[in-house]
Amino acid sequence: MNKRRGQVWVETVVYLLVAFVMIGLVLSFIKPKIEELKDKSITEQSIEILKNIDNSILTMGDSGNKRVLEISIKKGSLIIDSENNSVIFEMDSTYQAGEPGEIVYVGNIQTLTEVSGRNSKITLTRYFGDVYNITYNGDKILKTLNKAPTPYKLSITNNGEIGNKINMDFSTA
Repeated sequence: MNKRRGQVWVETVVYLLVAFVMIGLVLSFIKPKIEELKDKSITEQSIEILKNIDNSILTMGDSGNKRVLEISIKKGSLIIDSENNSVIFEMDSTYQAGEPGEIVYVGNIQTLTEVSGRNSKITLTRYFGDVYNITYNGDKILKTLNKAPTPYKLSITNNGEIGNKINMDFSTA
């Protein structure tokens, strides 16, 4: 009778081990796909953020007008590059937003995917150099907004024409 009881326990342990191995195998295939889908969603949201910034600047109107945008950054960073008159979003990802090394345009936004190993670096860029002069708090600096639990309040102010370009000044509250 004791031998029979021991056999039942051994069978139970073997079944549990097999179940855990199967769950581990399923998770090893599903988790990367879930991460890729999350990164794809964040990339699409970031494109929308850049489109909102672009639309705010293009529809700003006269000198002195100001727009405040609420920007939520869940992954990656938003870079206001005053020296190159551009706004850039960068993110390390498992998702590829296009062919590696190939520039793809989504409206006015340039998308570039660079692959290094298993991960990719996605760079979304909106250049304003032809018509607009971008500054941050009145200075020509590089300002980086990193991921944060609360949204940023990004303020864009039309400071009028300086030289041949319209000055758009960014700031965060």
